[in-house]
Amino acid sequence: MTAFEKVQAGLRARTRKWVVTGAAGFIGSNLVESLLQLDQAVVGLDNFSLGKPDNLQELRAQVSAERSQRFTFIEGDVRDLESCRRACTGAEFVLHQAALGSVPRSIEKPLAYHESNVTGHLNMLVAARDAGVRRFVYASSSAVYGDHPGLPKREDVIGNCLSPYAGNKRMGEIYADIVARTYGMETVGLRYFNVFGPRQDPEGAYAAVIPKWIASMLLGEPIYVNGTGETSRDFCYVRNVVQANLLATAAANPAAVNEVYNVAVNRRTTLNELFVLLRDRLAVERPRLALLKPVYREFRPGDVLHSQADISKAERLLGYRPDYSIEQGLDQALPWYEKQTLNPTRSKA
Repeated sequence: MTAFEKVQAGLRARTRKWVVTGAAGFIGSNLVESLLQLDQAVVGLDNFSLGKPDNLQELRAQVSAERSQRFTFIEGDVRDLESCRRACTGAEFVLHQAALGSVPRSIEKPLAYHESNVTGHLNMLVAARDAGVRRFVYASSSAVYGDHPGLPKREDVIGNCLSPYAGNKRMGEIYADIVARTYGMETVGLRYFNVFGPRQDPEGAYAAVIPKWIASMLLGEPIYVNGTGETSRDFCYVRNVVQANLLATAAANPAAVNEVYNVAVNRRTTLNELFVLLRDRLAVERPRLALLKPVYREFRPGDVLHSQADISKAERLLGYRPDYSIEQGLDQALPWYEKQTLNPTRSKA
């Protein structure tokens, strides 16, 4: 039995109360769904700035009516301390996912990003501390590695941040460490690397590359590649992220707590390789796509050239073993992306 299987069995044996911020968002809604499937009680917090009501409806449809009744939703903002306090009341675990998450948009709106990603993060830490939360697990980002050229990325070696978003996430790690040292609350940070999967938004100028390219291919729009296409990323299917979050809450080894971990698969995929992976899968039923070529343009400011995670620390201390490669994740997620693009029934709220 793997470490993750043991954690899931333990959760099924006992219901606990969880808080998931950003619950109506991409990663947050997947976490809520997984926890409900494991018979947990969940309080979700979201202000719908990026999250969508449809994500909540969709996750409820994936669980039984009985399990759905264990989900309480609060429409609130992490920038409001009282909303954070209300959500944390009586909770044992917090999975803090709420954030504004675009590098280029953070360059355009640095103050708004600081308020949500730094002040909101600190509000949740304080609210969790005051509520006696047992462990606070939060989303950080591979962006904190900045301009450090080393590969694969190791948690103890970072560079200069290249965007306000990266700075926000680094500050979140610093605050979590301060709270752990000063007040004794257990925290765990997870540095996500290019997460993809169901409920990821394919719309907007700053949409993540996988949903954006899938939508463009299906709709006959140009596929734009920033730079030469040899920029690489460590793409991580969302179910791997769910695993890492649950393992982080359950880790019993004292050395595993008050640390940060990479969450990825330890594999570089270039944008050119990603283009082929997506095109070839979609071309199976759409032969017209087989000869599709991308359009290259200037590299985007604030981006890093290459990203690949060393996941040995998470493997050693959390028992993390990613269940999905990029190919396996795409095979799982592609039907959802296709449905949302070709049969748009979801609101844009």
